[in-house]
Amino acid sequence: MPKALVIGGGVAGPVTAVALQRAGLEVVLYEAHPDTDDAVGAFLTLQVNGVAALRAVGLGDAVAGRGFPTPAMRFRSGTGKLLGEVSTGEPLPDGTVGVTLRRSDLYRALRDAARQRGIPVEHGRRLVDAAPIPGGVRAVFADGSTADGDLLVGADGIRSRVRRLIDPQAAPARYVPVLNTGGYAPPQELDVRPGHYEMIFGRRAFFLYAVAPDGTVWWGANPPRRDEPASGELAAMTDGEWRSWLLELFAPDLTPACSIIASTPGPLTGWATYDLPSVRRWHRDRMIIIGDAAHATSPASGQGASMAIEDAVELGRCLRDLPDPAAAFAAYEGLRRDRVERVVAQGARSSNSKAAGPIGRVVRDLLLPRMLRRAAGPAGRGSVAWLHRYDIDWDAPVARTPVAR
Repeated sequence: MPKALVIGGGVAGPVTAVALQRAGLEVVLYEAHPDTDDAVGAFLTLQVNGVAALRAVGLGDAVAGRGFPTPAMRFRSGTGKLLGEVSTGEPLPDGTVGVTLRRSDLYRALRDAARQRGIPVEHGRRLVDAAPIPGGVRAVFADGSTADGDLLVGADGIRSRVRRLIDPQAAPARYVPVLNTGGYAPPQELDVRPGHYEMIFGRRAFFLYAVAPDGTVWWGANPPRRDEPASGELAAMTDGEWRSWLLELFAPDLTPACSIIASTPGPLTGWATYDLPSVRRWHRDRMIIIGDAAHATSPASGQGASMAIEDAVELGRCLRDLPDPAAAFAAYEGLRRDRVERVVAQGARSSNSKAAGPIGRVVRDLLLPRMLRRAAGPAGRGSVAWLHRYDIDWDAPVARTPVAR
């Protein structure tokens, strides 16, 4: 039985491990962080295409009962003017819609699902090197240990070590000119339906929030920042500095942003936004990258986790039907590259619209209602139906040279 070494225990890694096991491979999952280090990120939205991809490999229960359904987004200007509303994707046949959940909850659920299937999950194993060996690949970890396999999958995120090993000249991640912060505020009086996102293009910054079934307000903000923050700069900002800056940014807007921020328990923290527009090499020898390691998109696309899950399932299908890793990797790239790069481009456009200047804001608020109406329409020019309608048939055979969807 061929053995796969999967590097990374976030979203892509555990789903890849399960998909490869279903494809008939022996799998070991390696995660750099300790088992208790789950306090990462804030929350994310898993859209219907991501939920469908989980179900394709029997992982639908991993998100069942977690988070809350988020079927739609309502867009407003900083003056409170309604600009439009769109769904987060046409519901699946059983009525399932997109779901918002804590990132750490999703990580734990997916790793637990892998363990329940007998897949070893080894924590504290940070990859530092990998090299071909006869008929396979050898991984070297920071603690000096090694592991041999028939192939290695890098699901190790936007700062991927595997990407550098495949292509030492790979372009670095691109800074997107907005920062990210967010939190969870206590229940309060808000004019919003539970589970529906309010997306607000304020005068100085972008703000979003949704109300969970228990009344808690899940929110995020994107302060614009043209220059890339220096290493450690954002981590050094105090809760008071973040809070003061955010309240100043949103003070001119007729929205609940300031009251939500002020009521949120601290400490508030933030991070920069990056994406990977096009990674020239996804695979070499018996190594391949997937998920954010190959095509990170800004959070504005709402598709980062869903794209990673789709990747994992498609890679499993390719390795099941094309046992030669070179052929399987080429087929996988043919299935995925066009789609994911289109998603990254859309996410970059959305992020840049959040950092628009005075003239750009006026143009955006004039054009956005029309754009939202087109996005909400049937498949065709301007529609985003292509984004959510990506059903993967696990049982369908993979051709050696697949046609990109």
